[in-house]
Amino acid sequence: MKIKEKIIEDVAVLQLSGKLMGGPETQEVHEHIKGLIADNIQKVVIDLTKVKWMNSSGLGILMASYTTLKNKSGDLKLANVTEKVNSLLIITQLMTIFKTYDSVDRALASFRKGAKK
Repeated sequence: MKIKEKIIEDVAVLQLSGKLMGGPETQEVHEHIKGLIADNIQKVVIDLTKVKWMNSSGLGILMASYTTLKNKSGDLKLANVTEKVNSLLIITQLMTIFKTYDSVDRALASFRKGAKK
């Protein structure tokens, strides 16, 4: 699991690559989010273009990250969700929780427009 970070205005874009299958490297995602909050960044887009698969542990980390941000009046959005990951979100009914976008640009635009939560 690799995490590339880019800050665009007041939004952190995290591009993940690899598999979100649990373990220390997956936990790193949540720790990264906590670090962003400590730096007063509360809007995050996670780009899943390069995430080929995730299991329940990976979903758990996304949920924990989402909850951590929401508790600090922030928000987490997902971009470029692969077909496999999307089907997992549908099966687990997490599509009702996460806002997903076709591209990072669209996710960023949703923050700029003050999209309702």
